[in-house]
Amino acid sequence: MTKVKEPEKSKSLLRVVILGGAGEIGLNCMVIEERGELLMIDCGVAFAQDQVLGVELKIPDFSWVLERGQSLAGIVLTHGHEDHIGALPYLLKEVNCPVYGTSLTLGLVEEKLRESKLSKKTKLVEVCAGERRKVGNFDLEFIQSSHSFADVVAIGMRTEQGILLHSGDFKLDPTPVDGKRMDLNALSRLGEEGVLAFFSDSTNVEQEGYTPSEKEVGKALLEFFQQAKGRIIVALFASHIHRIQQVLDASQAVGRKVLIYGRSMEANTRIAEDLGYLSISGSVLVALNKARNFPPEKLVVITTGSQGEPLSVLARMARGEHKSLKILPGDTVILSSKFIPGNERAINRLIDDLYRKGAEVFYEKVSEIHCSGHASQEELKLVLSLVRPKYLVPVHGEYRHLVKHKQLALRMGFKEEQCLVVEDGQVIEFFEGEARLKERLNLEPISLDGNRKGIPDVVLKERMRLAQSGVVFGSVLLNREKGQRASDAVLKFFGAVSEQEVSYFLAIAKRGLEQRLDILLKERSYSNIELEEELRKELRRLFKSHLGRKPRIFITVLEG
Repeated sequence: MTKVKEPEKSKSLLRVVILGGAGEIGLNCMVIEERGELLMIDCGVAFAQDQVLGVELKIPDFSWVLERGQSLAGIVLTHGHEDHIGALPYLLKEVNCPVYGTSLTLGLVEEKLRESKLSKKTKLVEVCAGERRKVGNFDLEFIQSSHSFADVVAIGMRTEQGILLHSGDFKLDPTPVDGKRMDLNALSRLGEEGVLAFFSDSTNVEQEGYTPSEKEVGKALLEFFQQAKGRIIVALFASHIHRIQQVLDASQAVGRKVLIYGRSMEANTRIAEDLGYLSISGSVLVALNKARNFPPEKLVVITTGSQGEPLSVLARMARGEHKSLKILPGDTVILSSKFIPGNERAINRLIDDLYRKGAEVFYEKVSEIHCSGHASQEELKLVLSLVRPKYLVPVHGEYRHLVKHKQLALRMGFKEEQCLVVEDGQVIEFFEGEARLKERLNLEPISLDGNRKGIPDVVLKERMRLAQSGVVFGSVLLNREKGQRASDAVLKFFGAVSEQEVSYFLAIAKRGLEQRLDILLKERSYSNIELEEELRKELRRLFKSHLGRKPRIFITVLEG
C-alpha cells in the first residue's frame, strides 16, 4: 500500500482520507485526522456485483487506519444501513474504540457485534440529533436528517481549520413517516458560521426535481393491498423500518394478518419495536406454523430478498426450495426496493422464477412501489445554497454521480477549484483554509465469501483466470507392453466458451492429442511424467491456435 508522505509538522493541519464510497455504491467510510488523532465516519460494506467469483461482500482496506490504530478516537455513524455499518465487526476485531450513533443505529450494531462476539469489548455511545459532543479532540454536532432509515443524522465537525460537514445519506422528505424532517435551520446556521468542506450524498443526482415522499409509497402499497386477491409477499431491506411500518399499516387497513419472516427481518423488527421505532399491533402478526394454513387472501408476508440474493427466503421460495413456504399461483409479489447496480441479473432471474410459479410481480420498473431515500437535484441545490461551503466534495456514488454533482454546483455558481471530485484512497489536506489533494492511497478492498471469510487476492486472480480461460482435464490409458494407446483419450473442458463450441473443439483437440501421443510412443520410451508434459504442451498449442485461450491443463497418463 502506498505510504502518505507526512506533511509539515503543523499540529493544526487537517487531513481527510476517503476509504470508500467515492466512485462506487456502498463501502462508505471516511477518516479525519487532526493533531495525530483519527475519527472515522461510517464503516460500511459493498455488495458484490452478481456474486462474481464467489464474492458476496467487500469491506474497505483498513490498513492505513490499522497502522495508526491507537490514534482512533472513535467511529461515528450517520445511520444503520449495511453500506454504513456492515464492516464494523471486521475493523473492531483489530482495534478497540467507542462507536457513536443514534438509538436505532446502535441497536442494529449491537446485534451485529453480538453475532461476532464483540459486544462485550466494544463501547457503544448513543447520540441524539441536535446534540454537540466531544469525541477525543473532535467537536461534533449531530444534525437531524431524513432518509429511508429511521433516526438518521448528518455530522458537523468543528476543527482548527474550519467546519467539515458530512451529509450522510439524505433527502428532504416533506412528510416523513416519523415526522422528522431534515434540520435545514441547522444547516443554514453552519453555513453562516462558514463551512470549509461539505461531503455530500450524490447517489440520486441524475434525478431531476424532488424525490417523492416515503408516504407516497404507503399510499401505493394500500392500493395494491386493496386490489390483490391472493396472498401478498413484500420483499424489502430489513433495515427499512419506515417501509415495514407502512406495510403493517396497509395490512391492518385491509384486514390481513402479517408473517414477518427471515432472520434479519425478524431481528430488525424486534429491535425497532423494542426501541419504539416500529408500532406493531399484536393482533396483526401470525406465526409461521399458522401462516402455512392461513387463507391466502388474508395473509401478507414481509421478508427479504428484493435484490435477488440466492439464499434469501424469497429466492428459495421462487425456486421451490423453501421447506416451509411456497409460491402459489395468484400470489402478488412486491419488490419494494431499488435495483442496486450490479444486482440486475440476479433480480431479473428472481422475477422470472416467480412468474414461472404463477405469481404476479411488481417492481420499480413497472410500478410506483419504491421511492429513493436520496436527494434529487433540487434538494441538492437547496442544501448547497444553505451550506455554502468553500469546498464541495461529492461522495456516496459512482464516479459519474460525483461528476454530475460537481456540474450541478458549477451551474449554481461554484468555481471549478471549489469542487473536488475524488475517489477511494484520496487524501485531502486542509491548511490555512486551502485544500490540497495529496498522493492517493493504493487501497485494496477485501473480498468476502458467503461465510464472511476473506478471499485472498491470489485466489480471486486464479478464479478470474479459470473463468476467462477455462480448465481442461484429460486422461489417456497406455498398454506399455505393446507400446500403444489402450483406449481413446478422454478430455473435458470447463468454462470460457459455449457448450456448442466446446463440443466441436474437443473433437479436434482429442484427435490432435491422440496423434501426438502415437508419435511420442514410437519415438522412444517416455516416462508417464514426460508424456504428461508433452501432451500438456500439445493441448496448450491446440487451444491457443483454435480458441485463442490458455486454459489450465491437467493431464494424466495411466497404464492398464
